[in-house]
Parts: sequence; C-alpha cells; structure tokens
Amino acid sequence: MSYEFQNKAGNLLGTRTFQTCLIINGLLGPLLIGGAVATFFTGSNFIVEKSNLINDFQPVISHWANSSRGLDVLLNPWVVVFGFSVVFLARILGMLYINNNINDITIRSRIRPQLLINTVAFLVFFLAFLIRTLLSDGYAVLADGTIAMQPMKYLHNLIDMWPLALMFLTGVLLLLFGIVKTILKTNYIRGIWPAGIGVILVVVVLFLIAGWNSTAYYPSTADLQSSLTLQNSSSSEFTLRTMFYVSFLVPFVLAYIIYAWRSIDKKKLDRKEINEDDAY
Repeated sequence: MSYEFQNKAGNLLGTRTFQTCLIINGLLGPLLIGGAVATFFTGSNFIVEKSNLINDFQPVISHWANSSRGLDVLLNPWVVVFGFSVVFLARILGMLYINNNINDITIRSRIRPQLLINTVAFLVFFLAFLIRTLLSDGYAVLADGTIAMQPMKYLHNLIDMWPLALMFLTGVLLLLFGIVKTILKTNYIRGIWPAGIGVILVVVVLFLIAGWNSTAYYPSTADLQSSLTLQNSSSSEFTLRTMFYVSFLVPFVLAYIIYAWRSIDKKKLDRKEINEDDAY
C-alpha cells in the first residue's frame, strides 16, 4: 500500500520524500530491534524496586536509572554492532525473497553481487558480536537467587545445553547454504527457504541461551540484583494458565499466515503485471 500511495494525488510531500522515509524506516527499524535484542546479553540501565507495590501513589516497580529512558544503550558499541548485523541480515533475507518472488532477469542479476557484499558485512558484525559474547562474562543466577557475573556464561550455556548448540550450527549452515547457492547458481531462486528457516533456528537459540540454565535474561547494568530472570519475573499461576490455553490458537494463526502469504506469492511479480497496474 505504501508504494502504491506514493504516486497518488494525496501525497503532498512528493514521491522522493515518501521513498526517503521508507528507506530511513527500513534502516532504523532493524538497527533498533537488533540493539534491543543485544541488551539481553549486554544489559540495560534500569532498576527494579518491588517495595513500590505498596505505594498507592506510584505502584511502579521498575524505572530507568537515568533520563535517557534506555536509549543510552546505543552508546555501547557492541549493541550497535549487533544492530548493524540485523540490518544486513534483513537486507539479505529481503534480496532472497525478491529473487524468489519477482520474475525479472535484470533484477535477479543485480541481486547476486549485492547479496555477496551484504553477506560479508553481516558475517563481520555478527561474528564479532558472537565471539565477544561467548568469551565475555555473563549474568548467572546463583542457587539463592542472587545474580553474579560468571566467565564465559553463554559459552557454558551452549556446552551444557548441547542440543541448542547443534540447533545453532544447523541454522547457520542453512542460512549460508541459501546464500551461497543463490550466488553460485544463477537459476536457483529458492534460497529464502533454507535461509529463513536457518535464521529462525539461530534466533530461537539466542533467546534460549539468554534465559535458560540459570541465566538472567534481561540484565541490569545499574543494579545487578535488579536483573530479570525466569524465576523473579514470572506471572501469576492464573495468568500462566490463561496463556497456556490461549497458546492453542497459535496453530490457527500460523495457518492463516501461511494461507495469506501463499495467496500473495502464488503468482510471481513481473513487468507485465506492474505495467497493467495489477501488482497490488
């Protein structure tokens, strides 16, 4: 709808301004989302005060430690590094999707060199963050519930939960397979499938090693004991039971998503369809 609207009379700012805003959104969105995910490993500047629950005037138990309201995490270079890795990953998946769903030789020929450049950039940023995270201290939950720093905590999580390590390796290999085969074989267009599945596996593993195996999944850099864990931040039994029953709706939502995307992509987009104004 956005691309169609830019050429309508109601777009008073003009096509160029609209496209510029779309580009800014496409860059800042993945960058900030990646930065937010990185704070699961680097920590964020907040404080939890459960005693506020009995405060009738301000029953808020958590607050930011300064006036930046969490944006100070962008001063951490490793947060920005992971954010840029997500930006390039989004570009990679976008190019693989376009390669699979747009039937145009010119566009597909331009995708392969761009795919190589973005893959190299992604690997530089992602591997740098991954190696640093696995080798640095992590936020461990001790037997009495207190939080303490532990050397190479996230590497130990992968070793202790070795099925996750295999899952992570499988995801990486699937992503690289989809990319490399697309680059090397000009007639291969289905790289989005192995790459997309691989990304899902890697993301799931990253979230699990951030919170499982007695690990604080959202560390606090302002007060170590304010860090959030699965034990100190779980909802009530009633809420968890309700969420359990609601989760039975997930297969129906997933089925609808599959149906909707299948309907959108059942016919590949080409120049004829665009010229006839039938692309939407």
